Formats: sequence, structure tokens, C-alpha cells
Amino acid sequence: MTLLEVRGVTKEFVTRGEGARARKTTFTAVDDVSFDVELGETLAIVGESGSGKSTTARIAARLLEPTSGTVVFDGQDVTRARGKDLAAFRNDVQVVFQDPFSSLNPRYTVERIITAPLTYQGITPTGSKRAFAQELMERVGLNPDHCRRYPAQFSGGQAQRIGIARALAVNPKLVICDEAVSALDVSIQAQVLELLMRLQRESGFSYIFIAHDLAVVRQISQRVAVMNRGRIVELGSREQVFGDPQDSYTRTLLAAVPRINPEWDARRRQKEAG
Repeated sequence: MTLLEVRGVTKEFVTRGEGARARKTTFTAVDDVSFDVELGETLAIVGESGSGKSTTARIAARLLEPTSGTVVFDGQDVTRARGKDLAAFRNDVQVVFQDPFSSLNPRYTVERIITAPLTYQGITPTGSKRAFAQELMERVGLNPDHCRRYPAQFSGGQAQRIGIARALAVNPKLVICDEAVSALDVSIQAQVLELLMRLQRESGFSYIFIAHDLAVVRQISQRVAVMNRGRIVELGSREQVFGDPQDSYTRTLLAAVPRINPEWDARRRQKEAG
């Protein structure tokens, strides 16, 4: 089942220099991008900084409107949805950002952060909000007794788990991870990746996983889209992209990939098979 369809999306930004006579300059960040996301799969979008991958993710999440093109989610055109339609879409699509500390309100307790999407959507949980937050904290590997603490009292990896718990609060169909592990130490990256894959197995939602690190992408994705200068230059299964890349840019990226831990990779493949 196709959950998300992005068709011919282009995003242009217009800038103006200083001075009364300064000319406008148009920059195309995303250029005629199309892809699908199936229910329950992980599509990774990779590329160097400035390739357009994060802008593409923000358009898919309706945090940005495209200059042209369409975004269809669960059979509904949401390209320019407003009001209740946009609120319903944002209930189904959640984002986990790169820097957990900048995306978590430092003045809110973890309980309030995790339950904020419920408040926004007007959802009343079964039982208390505290019990709801504690259940989600336990699900992502955090001590539920710490629900009244603040983000600054957690490590980077723990803070990212709070962000993941917040994303899961409204039972989304699609979670967009925008460089969600790139700011973490390698050992913590592996733990968070394991968590993301376990949560997907338990709940069956889809991921768009934005990254520049192909070693990470190989561990988590089923399909891979490679972006360069605002365009998708290659799109295929993980095996095809890593085993038989067709584009020269993809081959250049792969040449820089560090060797993957074979034991970790074997465990991942075993979990996927079983």
C-alpha cells in the first residue's frame, strides 16, 4: 500500500541583496523530485549538505509548501491543506529532528513535551497524561520516573529518545527522521537505530530517513533515494543502490563509506528475516 506520493516537487527560494537597487535571486533547492513511501517501509534520502534532502523532507511533512508539484498522503492531496485537514495530516506525520535540545522546549518537563501533541490535537488519553508519558518513556528505553525532569538533565541520546517518544504520542503512520542520529556518538547511534527499527516492527509505521552517512542508511533502509543538487539521481532498493549503483555521484558517495561492522549488520538482517 502506498502511503505517501510526492510528484514533481520543486522548491524555489527568492533572496534579495542589500540596498534599494538590489536584485532578487532565485535559488532552486529541490528540482522536480518524485518518490513514493510504502506503508511499513523505510525510505532513506541521502546526499551531501545542500543536496536538498532536508528541504524535501520538510515539504513531505508540510512544514514547507512546494513551489510546484503535489504531495498525496493516504490518498488525499495535502499539498496546500489548511485548518482541520492540515491538523489531521500532522496527526499522521511526525518529525524527529537532528538536534534534540533545540527541538525540545527547555522550560517544559518531559511529561509535558511528550503529551504536547495530544494537547495540540485535542486528544484525551486513557488515564492520566503522566501515565501516558511514562508508558512512552519506558517504550523508548527511558526511566519513567524521570518524567518530571527537564531536557537539560538528559544526555544527547536520551534527549533524542524523548523526541522519538513525542513523535509516537499520536500513533503516526509516517515518521520523518531528519538527520536524527547524525549528532550522536557512534555507539549511541547504533542504540537509537536499534530502537527505531524495533518501534517500526512493533507498530508498522513508515520512515523517511534523511542522512548523509550511507553506512547508517544501509543499516536501516529498505529503499534509498540519492539526491544531488536538488534532484534525485538514483532511487532503488538498498541492495541495488549499494551493490550496483548506476549514477557516478552514488558511486562517489559509496567510495567514502566506512566499513560496516559485519556482526551488527548480520544481526540486523536476521531481525528483518525473522
